[in-house]
Amino acid sequence: MTNKKIKGMGFHHIALKAADIEKSSRFYEALGMTFIVGWGEGENEIRMFDFGDGGRLELFANGGDDDAVNGKFAHLALCVDNVEEAYEIALAAGGEPHIAPKVVPLDSHPEKISINIAFVKGPDGEEVEFFRQVP
Repeated sequence: MTNKKIKGMGFHHIALKAADIEKSSRFYEALGMTFIVGWGEGENEIRMFDFGDGGRLELFANGGDDDAVNGKFAHLALCVDNVEEAYEIALAAGGEPHIAPKVVPLDSHPEKISINIAFVKGPDGEEVEFFRQVP
């Protein structure tokens, strides 16, 4: 089924705050997930894994048991063709602005990538990210 309001919308990734990023990485790799790209260091390290169908899990280091207002899962990310348009549609639907659309070049490895992102807060305060990797 195709979304008739926001073209190209689909699942991209879910983010998890990991208390021990090495242990979590080993666990998800043991489940057959493949490391795709990572960036940052130490307490700011982030790693992304492919589920096997293109959907991804993003692990954030330094996710203690008692931190996060949103719990261990930080946000829901939705891939879209046009981040700015999706952001405006979400605001019109009652979402609260959280992070305005922007392009972020990542100091990533094994390849350098840039992403176009925007965040809104949904009805229960959950973070929803609109995401597109840019060339």
